[in-house]
Amino acid sequence: MAMHKTTPFGKNDLPFGSGAGNVGSDGRQVAAHIDSKVLQTCVHCGLCTAACPTYTELGNENDSPRGRIYLMRLVQEGRLPLDERVRRHWQLCLDCRACETACPSGVKYGRLIEPVRLALEELDRQKRPLTRWDWFREWVLFRIFPYADRIRLAVFPVRLLQRVGIYDFLERLGLWRLLPGRLGQMITLVPPLTPQGPRLPRFLPAVGRRRARVAFFVGCVADAMFRDIHWATLRVLQQNGCDILIPPGQGCCGAIHYHNGDPQGARRLADANVAAFDLDEIDAIIVNHAGCGAMLKEYGLHWQDTKQPARRRFAAKVQDVNEFLDKLGPTPPPGRIEAVAAYHDACHLAHAQKIVDPPRRLLRKIPGLVLKNLPESEICCGSAGTYNLEHPELAGRLGDRKLQNILASGAQIVLASNAGCLLQIQREVRQHRAPLLVMHPMSLLDLSYREQPLPRLP
Repeated sequence: MAMHKTTPFGKNDLPFGSGAGNVGSDGRQVAAHIDSKVLQTCVHCGLCTAACPTYTELGNENDSPRGRIYLMRLVQEGRLPLDERVRRHWQLCLDCRACETACPSGVKYGRLIEPVRLALEELDRQKRPLTRWDWFREWVLFRIFPYADRIRLAVFPVRLLQRVGIYDFLERLGLWRLLPGRLGQMITLVPPLTPQGPRLPRFLPAVGRRRARVAFFVGCVADAMFRDIHWATLRVLQQNGCDILIPPGQGCCGAIHYHNGDPQGARRLADANVAAFDLDEIDAIIVNHAGCGAMLKEYGLHWQDTKQPARRRFAAKVQDVNEFLDKLGPTPPPGRIEAVAAYHDACHLAHAQKIVDPPRRLLRKIPGLVLKNLPESEICCGSAGTYNLEHPELAGRLGDRKLQNILASGAQIVLASNAGCLLQIQREVRQHRAPLLVMHPMSLLDLSYREQPLPRLP
């Protein structure tokens, strides 16, 4: 990994000292959302910098966790004005939280950057409601993405092009680059056609002796793009003795709203999910995508109101499927899969949920599978929710970096436990014509349980 020289604070970048005592009302408003207790836990040792994707790519200290925290401290103390350069450094953060894993002081960086970003969005709505209005955010992110059926309808033209066999040809011609900004990026992320299976039922029984009774969280993008992974997950749970409830009334976890500056919209979705699950009749709420799981597990942290106890109780029941099966003790899968695989750590599984070893332990139970270590597995692939739509150049660099590391591992299969990672890595694989299968761990385990062969390599 290439090492970069840091850019000193206040030199060649920020007007350090020029804004002393002149932070302004905008700075004070944002500063009010910075948790001083969390801020003070950072000792600025710099061990986070090597884990930070933006610092690794850009080599600018202000684009490291330590640098962003220092900027928060300066704004809070009134020593630095809140200008567009400061905003830019905060906005370039992927919120991957790799710094939390690397930090020896246990700094909860997510509890700093997320409130700051929400405060910036609120500030813009108050002061610049027209110039800051974003049609893509308001209509696509908030009114399409959180609803699986709307996503299916929106991507129908792309699916039609895939079915008739001309999508790849148009992509190779560079047609999608002619579409404006985020719309063009979004089209390139639509995954290849895969049989999705029917709608999920309300209940599925355990195979053999019942060992647990669980509820399954369906989500939005995950259901619209990867229902086949849902079916694979459910079959694996059944093979491990789980009765599975799939409650109606559940929906998007709220992460799309929350991370794009609409905490009220996120709270509405969260409360609908809390109401949909009967916690007394289940052992756990199972999630198979890392971003959803991280959001669900943090329901009890985000909003301070009378419903917070119910959200905390809900969050305490949430488990990632890898985590749950590892604790349960998986039934050994019988089918041999003679292949070399590499596992990519989804940021919101490894860093937000601290789940690293369970997926690897499960995969090593597949007869014949060789699991290789992936260089820089903990570094973000560039997806980061909607980051690859908002910052495509840097996301593309991270995606290419991830693909080169996968190819260097010699793997035939790359596995990831998050919808965003799967979309990002699949795009890189497709555009580079790389001979790789991109799969969720549950999809591979499902093939082994059913003793089915691997799909043909591209």
